[in-house]
Amino acid sequence: VVRGETVDLSQSGIAAMMRVEVRVGAVVRLEFSVPSGDIEIHAVVRQKSAFRYGFQFLESSSSQDLIGRTCRDLAMKRVINGSE
Repeated sequence: VVRGETVDLSQSGIAAMMRVEVRVGAVVRLEFSVPSGDIEIHAVVRQKSAFRYGFQFLESSSSQDLIGRTCRDLAMKRVINGSE
């Protein structure tokens, strides 16, 4: 188990800051929480820049539906709060 801090989330992937080395191309299982529930999904490491990693989600699942809903909700909050 490796812990990290999420810095970006989209329907297709996630970026996280981690203090351990993960090989680009490695397939990993990610577990994280969004406001409407817990996510467990497989992803491939696509990018690495210092301690920031970019992961692309691999499967289409109920987890991705939950991620999509979360992204839409967060985008709406940004518009309502005048961030855009």
